Amino acid sequence: MDPTVALAQAPSLSADGQEEIAPWPDLSVELCGVRLPNPTVLASGILGLSHEVFERVARAGAGAITTKSCSLQPRPGWHNPVIVDWGQGLINAVGLSNPGVEVMVDEIRKARERLRPLGVPIIASIFANSIYDFGTIARYISEAEPDLIEVNISCPNLDARFEEMFAASPYVSAQVTRRVKDNTPIPVLVKLSPNVENIAKVAEAVAKAGADGISAINSLGPGLVLDIETAQPVLHNGVGGVSGPAIRPIAVRCVRDICRAVDLPVLAMGGVTTGRDVVEMLLVGATAVAIGSAIHYRGLDVFAQACAEVADYMRRHRYRCLDDFRGQALQR
Repeated sequence: MDPTVALAQAPSLSADGQEEIAPWPDLSVELCGVRLPNPTVLASGILGLSHEVFERVARAGAGAITTKSCSLQPRPGWHNPVIVDWGQGLINAVGLSNPGVEVMVDEIRKARERLRPLGVPIIASIFANSIYDFGTIARYISEAEPDLIEVNISCPNLDARFEEMFAASPYVSAQVTRRVKDNTPIPVLVKLSPNVENIAKVAEAVAKAGADGISAINSLGPGLVLDIETAQPVLHNGVGGVSGPAIRPIAVRCVRDICRAVDLPVLAMGGVTTGRDVVEMLLVGATAVAIGSAIHYRGLDVFAQACAEVADYMRRHRYRCLDDFRGQALQR
């Protein structure tokens, strides 16, 4: 049996030979002081542009919603095609397209009215072109009163005029973190990149700078996929970030390294498709787990399906809550 696909084991039997059914476990978690009804979170950049979509995803079973990353000014992004399924995952160069912070503030305010009765918090994702601008956009987005702010310092698809992503340097990552923290009272997650020499060092830097938590990982790359008939890239932009099942082992290793290095909650992501994958992230110390590319493979039902698969795992192992097994793999 392929351990990456199946979770099934034989059910436990009671003394009289009858199958025992464990009670439904508690899937709720607390991320940076914010309660989530379950550990699954809509990852940034997938469906997060309007309050109607936020509500739809919440009703589909997500434990929290992350908006698409927004900037101070509207950004058109790259031309199509921007996302391609290359067989083992997705490659994308969307170009951080978004309507700008003013529009996103309005959408988040509307989303709060719809999501709070459902008990589903909203995470506002932001990015900027300078350390100073990160503070400015943090101040503006805070007016919408999201439950958490995710600071995207790690997109691999940058304009050529930028030398490197902020997450490439522990020092610069810390500077961005301080700037954001100085401009908002809302808990801050800093989103890190796998495209660095030592992600644990970057995590330590943002932790010392005051981050309330860490998101990891952003997409891998940039990568390149060619149309061999034309010898041209499949993406209009040429190269793009790689996501989906193929990057999950890298994401798991990064999350493990971060959780060993810092005592902060981690919102884990990267190739998570099933409840088995959610469990794996929790075993290496994650507090909650974001799902993005898996919507392409399993549809919006992926959140409810993953939660049911996690609950099945917990019932078979007699775990009552996620803390009963969170971080078990860190000791090995």
